[in-house]
Formats: sequence, C-alpha cells, structure tokens
Amino acid sequence: MDFPVSLDSYQRVRLPSSLFFLTHLLLLLQPGEMHSEEVRVVGHGEPILAHVGDEVEFSCHLSPYRDAERMEILWFRSQASDVVHLYRERQEFYGQQMAQFQNRTELITDEIADGSVTLRLHPVVPADEGPYGCRFVSSDFTGEAVWELEVAGLGSDPHISLEGFKQGGIQLRCSSSGWYPKPQSQWRDHQGRCLPPETEVIVKDAQGLFSLETSVVVQGGAHSNVSCSIQNPLLGQKKEFVVQIADVFLPGTSPWKRAFLGTLVGTLLLLALLPTLALYFFRKQRRSQEKLKKQAEKDKGKLTEELGKLQVELDWRRAEGQAEWRAAQQHAVDVTLDPGSAHPSLEVSEDGKSVSSRRMAPGSAAGDPQRFSGQTCVLSRERFSAGRHYWEVHVGRRSRWFLGACLAAVPRAGQARLSPAGGYWVMGLWNGCEYFVLDPHRVALTMRVPPRCVGILLDCEAGKLSFFNVSNGSHIFTFTDTFSGTLCAYFRPRAHDGSEHPDPLTICPLPVREKCVPEEEDSDTWLQPYEPSDPALAMW
Repeated sequence: MDFPVSLDSYQRVRLPSSLFFLTHLLLLLQPGEMHSEEVRVVGHGEPILAHVGDEVEFSCHLSPYRDAERMEILWFRSQASDVVHLYRERQEFYGQQMAQFQNRTELITDEIADGSVTLRLHPVVPADEGPYGCRFVSSDFTGEAVWELEVAGLGSDPHISLEGFKQGGIQLRCSSSGWYPKPQSQWRDHQGRCLPPETEVIVKDAQGLFSLETSVVVQGGAHSNVSCSIQNPLLGQKKEFVVQIADVFLPGTSPWKRAFLGTLVGTLLLLALLPTLALYFFRKQRRSQEKLKKQAEKDKGKLTEELGKLQVELDWRRAEGQAEWRAAQQHAVDVTLDPGSAHPSLEVSEDGKSVSSRRMAPGSAAGDPQRFSGQTCVLSRERFSAGRHYWEVHVGRRSRWFLGACLAAVPRAGQARLSPAGGYWVMGLWNGCEYFVLDPHRVALTMRVPPRCVGILLDCEAGKLSFFNVSNGSHIFTFTDTFSGTLCAYFRPRAHDGSEHPDPLTICPLPVREKCVPEEEDSDTWLQPYEPSDPALAMW
C-alpha cells in the first residue's frame, strides 16, 4: 500500500448498501484483514475545458494507492454501456468502443502499479462535450468517478466587406467561422455605442462548428471607426475587426464634388505645415532620446547598488549554511541497510549500502502477501534513541526518491500516512522537478542547486531532523518534533522512474568530508523551477 495524502476536494464514492453490508460481514469473519481506509476512485473534481483540435487527458487513481494491473478499468460516456475505452487483465479491448472514439484514444499505464491511469483523447471535437466517468472493478472492489468535459472553439478573425449603398447609408457585412459553442456578435460605433444589426445568420457545419454572418447599415454622421466583434461565451474571449468610414463615401448631394474640394484644401494645408511639423517632431524625438538616456543611466546605478546588496546577503547566507553543515559532519555515523525490513520490490546490495527499485515479475506478490502489505521502503540496521547522528546518501539523478527517519516500529505496525503525526519525517523529490517535505502537510522547497547527495542530521535530545545539500553545503529544511521512541534511517527509491539505468540510493562511506560519489558540476546560479502541480502528485 502506498502513502496517500488526503485532499478535501476529492469526493468519496459510496458503495451500494448491500455491498457495504457484505463487506462488514466479511471483516467480522476475518478481523485480521481489516483495512484502516476505504478504497475509492478519484477523478477530476472540476469540469475540464478543452479546445477544439487539441488533446485532453482523463486521469483517475485509487486512494489509497493499490496495484490496478489486473483490474478492469472502464472509461464511459454518460453511462457504463457507452464505452470510451476498456482495459482488462493487462489488455485493451476495442470491440465495445463507441464509433466516435475509435482510433482517438490512447491509454497511459506508467503508474498503473500504483493505481493511477490516464486516458488521452485527441483530437477534441464538439461532439465530445458531456459527462464522462472511469470505473475500477476487481474481485473485492468496485468504484467510479465522474466529471464533465466542456469544449470550446475560438473561430477565425472577423472579415468585413463593403456591400454597397442601402437606405441612405453604407451596408457592411461581417463574417467568421470555426466557433463553438454558438458565438455572439456585436456592432459598435466610434463612441462605443451598440449598432443594431440588419441581419444575423449562424450556421452549424458537419463538424459541429458554427459560422456567423451579420450585417449593419451605417448612416451619415457616423464618420469614424465602426467595429465588428465576435465573442465565445464559454471562454469569454472575442475577436474584433475595426474599419473606418468617412462621410465622403456616404450618399448625398454631389458627393464627388465635396470630396474633391475637401481633398484639395487638405493637400494645400498639409504642404504648408509639412516643414514645421517635421522640425517639431525632430526636436521632440531628440529631447525624448536624451531623457531616456538619463533615465537609463539612473536606473543602471540603482540596479548595480541593489545587486551589490543582494550579493553580500547571498554570500553571508551561504557561509552560514556551510558552517552548520560542517558542524553536522562531526557527528557522522556508519549506517547500513537492513535487508529484513526491505519491501519485496526493493533490491538491497550485499554490503548493505545501496537500494534500488526493480520491476516485479507477474504474480510475484502472491508468494508473500504479508510483506507486500507494508511500506515500499527499507530501514537501517542502526537504531537511534539518544545523541546526534549524521549520514549522507547519494541520490544521483533519480527523478523520484524519499529520505529521512521514522519510528522503528511504525512500518511493521502498518502505518500508511507520511507525516510527523504518523511517525515519519521525510523529504522527497517527485518527477525530477518538485522537492518537498511533509510538515505535516506537503510543503514545496525551492533549490538553487539540485542535490546529488543529501546529508541528514538527527538530534534526538533537541527533537530535530535536518537535511543538507552536500553539493554546495547549504541547509535545506529542519523538522522540529518530539520523538516518542527509537528511530531508524528511512530510504525509499520509489517506483522505477523510466530511465535505462536509474541510480540507486547509496549510503556514502566515512569520513563524510570526502566525496563519496563523483559529482557533476552544477551551476550555483541555476534556479530550481517550481509550479503548482496536479493534486494527484500530492499522493505518494
């Protein structure tokens, strides 16, 4: 069983009353197999918005995590008989798939051993809009989650054409296509006032997309900008086209004569004012350039001053963190792994210094169900109840790992939650980009330099567990708590991360001041990016 972190936004799937009664009856008959948590299916808590032509992913997972490789997993539309995609006994079945989804679905099972699967649908079309769900079925469990898919399409830029004279004005026509859902159009004059359309026609094509054509008659006196805007009501986005209409193009008495006279007068005035305007703009541009130059020099001086202050503070913090790390190294102890505490999916080296994940053969869990009910971790042989103890672990370039300490009795007692309240004090990396700790809730960490080797200091009397980045000697994080029993070192390399030869977690030899594993040079100016991840990443 994996380590779930509870999320209030997920909704629990309720079992039918008859199945609920049967489950409790079986638990009474077999009290030794009672589970502390109810298994449920977690899907998308909010509606999904997808654009026409893009791809969309439907993700579902079991909470708490459990192996779903031999389960039946069904994605359906509205009801279970409307099959979108079917997976059963490690195979995909397309015979019952609805015609509209054929050759458009792709199943991603990289995390199915942890109970997490994703269905990719592409390309998205308007007909895909509606309710969806996923259902997990096994011999002892059935559950499902449902959500809503919303589809939106942003059409082409509006095109305005001049149709001719009509009703004492000029008729303009605006057209656009490729919208979903049905778009809304609006004509406005230069003052932002709405102009009533003369006609408006919206047509739906074979792909389910809408085309719009609307017209308006512009009367005399409206000489200025006239705009046609088309908006998608679901996205709240619009596209707009602006055209300028002059009175000389509107019908009236001797329009060509007035146009000729206006053009002649305007040309003469322009020729008279052109030299003056040229000189004015030249001087204005020169003054603007001088002003910008002075401002740039002023800003450069301020920036240089601020950078100097930041560099001084950075040097001070770096020296302070390295001094704390060097002090921690004075308490180095020899730590070895206990193969007897290792989960069957982990492989411990003969010298007890390295542990790595291995892919389990089909059916290998059946031989030892008692061990598979525990954590996918391995503990140290050494037990700590007093004093200070420091060790270092080389994590290399693994994309997933967890390190720290735990109460010696917790993993064997079947605890399932990684938090200080549950007897665990752990730091981890998820998918190669997100460092975090549980204190007791998930707290993200930002790293200037990604650690290739992590130092851990346990101070039993002070109730502190500290983590250090050995790559640059900086302090990462410190837990402060009251340890209620004997502790041991905790190692979890996590599931196979997809690389051809993933690095194992390796305990560095003593003395710790020497490099235990060759390090690749990391730039100290490299900033570790962090963005809020999908809530499913909070599940361990």
